[in-house]
Amino acid sequence: MKRDLLFDLIEALTILPGVGKKSAQRMALYLLDKNKDGAAYLGDTLKEALENVQRCKQCRILTSDEYCRICLDSSRDQTSLCIVESPSDVLAIESTGGFKGRYFILMGRLSPIDGIAPEDLGIPDLLQYIKTDHIEEVILATSSTVEGDATAYFIKDHLSDVKVSRISHGIPIGGELEYVDSNTIARAIQGRIDIS
Repeated sequence: MKRDLLFDLIEALTILPGVGKKSAQRMALYLLDKNKDGAAYLGDTLKEALENVQRCKQCRILTSDEYCRICLDSSRDQTSLCIVESPSDVLAIESTGGFKGRYFILMGRLSPIDGIAPEDLGIPDLLQYIKTDHIEEVILATSSTVEGDATAYFIKDHLSDVKVSRISHGIPIGGELEYVDSNTIARAIQGRIDIS
């Protein structure tokens, strides 16, 4: 039986996060019927990215060069390092414009139950990087999950002679206390700052 490429395309699009059958159907029909140039550009770009994108040798974000643009930017604070779990965390922090240092991406978090050990996250490389690159401040920006907290504390326990801080977790701007869960409120109270 001959393959139906329309249905193959729809099925392929469903591998994207948050894309179900209906959304994939709309995308496939749009690309094939209304925007063939866009579809060709998307296909060419995806193929080129698959062939050329790799991990930055320093921070481990995805890039088409040996080192990413953030690591190569000499105007950034070379003594401040923010440790995150995924490349999307870097993009989220960069979108705020509030951090001008460097990053290290763990590509996950410690989870003994799932067999994820410090070596799987590159933590030995991270500790060496902090020591040899004269990092003065480490900002732990892992998630506020049990695994994220365990990862942050593990890293903190293996650092000395460097300032270590943890991003605060708390009430979103514009958030009403009555709609916020108790764990978030507790963290917000623990992470309070002096305003005097």
